[in-house]
Amino acid sequence: MPHLRPQPTGHERTFHEHEIIVSKTDVHGVITYANDVFLRVSGYHEEELLGQPHSMIRHPEMPRAVFKLLWDTVAAGQEIFAYVVNLAANGDHYWVLAHVTPTFDPRGRITGFHSSRRVPDRGAVQQVTGLYAQLCAEERRHRDKKAGLEASSSMLGQVLSSKGIGYDEFLFSLIPVEAR
Repeated sequence: MPHLRPQPTGHERTFHEHEIIVSKTDVHGVITYANDVFLRVSGYHEEELLGQPHSMIRHPEMPRAVFKLLWDTVAAGQEIFAYVVNLAANGDHYWVLAHVTPTFDPRGRITGFHSSRRVPDRGAVQQVTGLYAQLCAEERRHRDKKAGLEASSSMLGQVLSSKGIGYDEFLFSLIPVEAR
């Protein structure tokens, strides 16, 4: 049964610093596991999440370019950190610092993905929000979704190139040294 995405409420949910939101997906991004923290923060029941695409919690203000970078990175067998804003079942949102890794079988083939999400640094979220708004605006500027994704991906690449760093380095540069 297709999932109907709720309308954003503008209210933010939080979770405790000692908690970790965990989910696992197959190679197609279909949720195969969700821990209790994920269920509580997202507001979904396990049976509503399992078997659904992980994108069901994608907030409309989360740039598709960042998700493309994330999925391209893990599909290539590498890990990635990303600031992500998710959409809860009731339309509330919650920010996370996601650490996404591929899962491998004994022959080295990717069998799925594992995501551990922690409470993000608030100052970093404030800084990344501006960039994400620019990327989303660029995506919406194009009628064709593919063209919008290409344009925002190019914009993200230019931002990183101008700083001479990769996305992970960019994210960690937003966190004050004393908070790392």
